[in-house]
Amino acid sequence: MNAELKQKTKRTEVGVVLSNKAEKTVVVSVNKLEKHPLFKKYIRRRKKMMAHDELNQCNIGDTVEIIESRPLSKRKCWQLKQVLLKAV
Repeated sequence: MNAELKQKTKRTEVGVVLSNKAEKTVVVSVNKLEKHPLFKKYIRRRKKMMAHDELNQCNIGDTVEIIESRPLSKRKCWQLKQVLLKAV
């Protein structure tokens, strides 16, 4: 096991920026559809995640891709990977 170190793939999420008020931090809303196990109905789930934005390049309404990272603070364990779509 020591000879072969398995590299864990980091999760990526796509979401919309809700807030960029903090220094080098954005709040991203990630929406998902999941199927209810009993009723087989699709349910919308929303999760707000804080992500590190080193260059302060995001604005409210931008669609961004974030990647999992080490914990940077109490609630921030995601980093900005790229801006997919700029808000108008």
